[in-house]
Amino acid sequence: MSQNNIPVLDLKPQYDSLKAEIQVAISRVLESGQFIMGPDVKLFEQEVAEYLGTRHAIAVNSGTDALVIGLKALGIGEGDEVITTPFSFFATAESISNVGATPIFADVNPNSFNIDPEAILAKITPKTKAIMPVHLYGNPAAMTAIVDIAQGHNLKIIEDCAQSFGARYYGTCSACNDKCPDTTRTAITGKQTGTIGNVGAYSFFPSKNLGAYGDGGLIVTDDDQVAETARMLRVHGAKKKYHNEVLGYNSRLDTLQAAILRVKLPHIDQWNEGRRLVAKTYNQLLADVTGVVTPELADGHVFHQYTIRILDGKRDRVHKYLADKGIGTMIYYPIPQDRLPVYAGKYPANPISDELGTQVLSLPIWPELADEKITEITKALRTAIAES
Repeated sequence: MSQNNIPVLDLKPQYDSLKAEIQVAISRVLESGQFIMGPDVKLFEQEVAEYLGTRHAIAVNSGTDALVIGLKALGIGEGDEVITTPFSFFATAESISNVGATPIFADVNPNSFNIDPEAILAKITPKTKAIMPVHLYGNPAAMTAIVDIAQGHNLKIIEDCAQSFGARYYGTCSACNDKCPDTTRTAITGKQTGTIGNVGAYSFFPSKNLGAYGDGGLIVTDDDQVAETARMLRVHGAKKKYHNEVLGYNSRLDTLQAAILRVKLPHIDQWNEGRRLVAKTYNQLLADVTGVVTPELADGHVFHQYTIRILDGKRDRVHKYLADKGIGTMIYYPIPQDRLPVYAGKYPANPISDELGTQVLSLPIWPELADEKITEITKALRTAIAES
């Protein structure tokens, strides 16, 4: 067993580049003594709203809370159905269940890893109230078709952007083909993920492209009423302190986290471009490897994860081989949401998601990952494939 020398993620280069600014921001908050909803929270909301191009940005405690509060603010609850992808982290479906609604799973496109619009159409019932696409691994979902479906069936859209901060939609993934209406595509091309639907929900978990030093999340919307409701819900359902109007949550972004995120936000486009360059290098080095399917380089993809598919039942052996060689990899996600114990036996099969769960492997990626390390990783991967 070799000691890891290439982790799946290394945040130290980022911290080293910003250390002085981070220390100033932390000291400012500590000196102020305003640790909950202090001035940096409001300033971060203003700055991130401007960056994303949205009317309202509401900072909350986590990406999961952003989904839950976003759904509640849209009026989604008991008796409603929300169509989403089975191939995502459990917070996606969990948020739907936790507001009393029922998640309905529509299978994914095997190349983009994102929900298939045609599968959405097959799942719509009179109880359907919303669609929750996930921009998985930082790759924008097929929003042209999803918007068209939502408009045609009077459905809300809440975008799960936990992995896609800074991603923009251009409609160039394999699921965004000539089936997508040109008029809708023109209207949303170039928009940030999260600003296309009715609500966008982001996570600032430390490993995200824009990560805090603890939990954090964000809700965005252009709807004034939805924003007002979300702001109430994050502070126990009150517009005015001690005048609680509805049942809400304790979901406030710490001032320290907001201050740190303010330091990081101006660098996000540069970091995302660095991730794309790493992904392009991986794709070039792995282009001729039999039994490995590399991810699409769709325009606007920000590669929160660089995820390949390993065919012929070799994934787990390759995963172990790389670990033994000191190369960190992760499996996102071995069990689709609809197959988790909490939902076991309740849903029909989604065969593409089931298959992806046995194939996907995420390789190390961060903006500063050096070419020589990428070469080392891909050489080890080639050997692993050959010996498996």
